[in-house]
Amino acid sequence: MHPSTFQENLEILPIPHPVPNTNGRIFWNLETAELVELAIANGEGRLTDSGALMVETGEFTGRSPKDRFIVMEESTRDTVWWGDINIPFAEEKFDKLYGKILKYLADKDLYVRDVFAGANIDYRLSIKVINTLAWHNLFSANLFIQPDKEELAKFKADFTIICVPDFKAIPGEDGTRQENFAIIHLSKKILLIGGTAYAGEMKKGIFSVLNYLLPIKHGVLPMHCSANLGKHGDAAIFFGLSGTGKTTLSADPNRGLIGDDEHGWDENSIFNFEGGCYAKVIDLSREKEPEIWDAIRFGSIVENTKFIPKTRKVDFQEKTITENTRAAYSLRHIANAVLPSIGPIPKNIFFLTADAFGVLPPISKLNKSQAMYHFVSGYTAKVAGTEMGVTEPKTTFSACFGAAFLPLHPTTYAKLFGEKMERHHVNVWLVNTGWTGGPFGIGSRMKLAYTRAMITAALEGKLDRVDYLTHEIFGVLVPQDCPSVPREILNPKSTWQDPQAYELKAKELAYGFIQNFEKYEDFAGETIMAGAPRL
Repeated sequence: MHPSTFQENLEILPIPHPVPNTNGRIFWNLETAELVELAIANGEGRLTDSGALMVETGEFTGRSPKDRFIVMEESTRDTVWWGDINIPFAEEKFDKLYGKILKYLADKDLYVRDVFAGANIDYRLSIKVINTLAWHNLFSANLFIQPDKEELAKFKADFTIICVPDFKAIPGEDGTRQENFAIIHLSKKILLIGGTAYAGEMKKGIFSVLNYLLPIKHGVLPMHCSANLGKHGDAAIFFGLSGTGKTTLSADPNRGLIGDDEHGWDENSIFNFEGGCYAKVIDLSREKEPEIWDAIRFGSIVENTKFIPKTRKVDFQEKTITENTRAAYSLRHIANAVLPSIGPIPKNIFFLTADAFGVLPPISKLNKSQAMYHFVSGYTAKVAGTEMGVTEPKTTFSACFGAAFLPLHPTTYAKLFGEKMERHHVNVWLVNTGWTGGPFGIGSRMKLAYTRAMITAALEGKLDRVDYLTHEIFGVLVPQDCPSVPREILNPKSTWQDPQAYELKAKELAYGFIQNFEKYEDFAGETIMAGAPRL
């Protein structure tokens, strides 16, 4: 069927709320099959053998943090943590750019969707998503929470996303750094995205909005983490930057998945912000990640991947477009998903770090001060080959394990974290999924089986009945026994051939922590600073 004929025959749903004026057609809250068919008819993507929609995002295969802005106006001037992460944007420039986008949309077909962010109805954000691409609207359907018929009938948007990939800004005229942009106007409740087809800008833009609103309005702690639920109702949270194993370790077949990326912690529960997952799929296989593999089916999206030649099978080892290949799918595609995605107050929290220096213990227990300090630090390490110019291990710090999405000062979140941890008597563990026996190039990567065994022991309370030693520099408590883990693995110093070399490297890493933390000291207070390494 010819694309134009197909679109003319597609039912266009009535519009319950105003959207930008257009002479094109407006497709409102379409079903998955309709969006997939439209995306194919428009030439936006192709079907894979599993039924997933394969798309490419063009020039941008990831977020562009330097092109993400927040409008500086009365409500944000004295509350936002301005700087390299939260870049101010002039209100008059926003108004002019917004007007240009509305004119640009005057003859475009629009795909509009009503969704929620936040599984807890007391704190959820109602969002109107306006797209010019059908597959972007499908992405929104997967990653946000879908209202039921009753909720749709009385839906009223709190926030609006307008995502226009083909609209390119003129930097000198529009106030942007380059042609692409993502701009949040918190008082006008608009997220404008243009010049980039990377769909993750939508989900992370709203995450930033929630990171601003929830602590200020409700005392809810927003978290960049995954969460799961045990058979006996015990919840666990996993924080970690890219490459630390957050998705892998939280995807436990013996536990229900609450969510893999964004959550809130209120007085009575933790809850997922999203209705789906946006998982990295580079080198994906059914053997390594069966839950993700099986979730990639009809209704799912795979980004920036390629087919095995002469087939419709996705070549997940192919990385010529990017190593940041991803799949977007609904939580309903996960067999052990917890729906609605809400769990009780967590009993255990894990900070995952891939320490390429081989210094940190494979698992250690943190007190309140240490937990707050390491939460603000958000440490991991990059190894040679992960980025251009990285030839040896490099410390990487991202405040609260998600600095790019924090509109408020990191210590605001850390203090809220510490209060909740203390009030609910939560165990916080630092888990090193990185190197043992020496730094990268000398030592070896921690075995996944050992890491899983240590996390399982913590979850089951088996580490409550063992002896601990205090790490001489970082001050954390190191368990001396753990089921299914060799005892010598637990103490990193004993795995090095040269103990003095270990001490020098440990002091070097500790200095890196202290140096990174200097920018937070004026706001941190004594409780947080008490968790710093000892030199």
